[in-house]
Amino acid sequence: MKVLLIDDHPLILSALKTVIQGLGDHVSVVGAASAAEARGVLAADPDFDLVLLDLALGDAHGFDVLTEFRAQYPAVPVVVVSASDRSSDVIHAVDLGAMGFVPKRASNEILFEALNVVMSGGIYVPPMTLRSFGDGAGAPAGAGSVPQALAVVREQAEAGAVQKTPPLASLGLTPRQTDVLALLLQGKPNKLIARDLNLSVETVKDHVAAVLRALNVSSRTQAVLAVSQMTHQGGINAWRNPPR
Repeated sequence: MKVLLIDDHPLILSALKTVIQGLGDHVSVVGAASAAEARGVLAADPDFDLVLLDLALGDAHGFDVLTEFRAQYPAVPVVVVSASDRSSDVIHAVDLGAMGFVPKRASNEILFEALNVVMSGGIYVPPMTLRSFGDGAGAPAGAGSVPQALAVVREQAEAGAVQKTPPLASLGLTPRQTDVLALLLQGKPNKLIARDLNLSVETVKDHVAAVLRALNVSSRTQAVLAVSQMTHQGGINAWRNPPR
């Protein structure tokens, strides 16, 4: 596994390189101390399996770099590793395409767990306190404004309110809806989900809408966060093989 680690703090860069190399003998880590250096590394060799990105870079805003890399290298998953653990930052990173978010204060074990989840095709976010997303829970995917939905969630998250989320087994999803949820959590758009499951895009939209209703959320980002809370409570990979 080849990892690009982007952090402008030399001590943290060195420490993270050592930790990540501890994942196994076949892990190689390339460090970049700036966004410009990271761009050069990827331009010369885009064949990386994973990018770990700090949000606080001296020459660029981390969210801008995340957006740029997700657009230019869509096959390379990006995990944010940040000193921030604000719910609003986690939500924004996932909404921009990050496949994971790990606070720097997390233990090595949590970092290993997060990287394993991401490399297995899942999305990792730390436990957060979120409450019910309100009256728009039945809205289909893409309905309404994502920024508006995120604004509501951010207000609720930063207020420290608690969302009570049911375990996955109690959601009452059909086998096909469970398949759609699994692909949705991988960040796939409706067209790719339709292709993978040999369904029409309209049918996928209906399934996504049903999944969002079952989760009591109104957007894909909220769905990722809601499922993350359940999986942290009932096993990180619980959503991968839910009872049918």
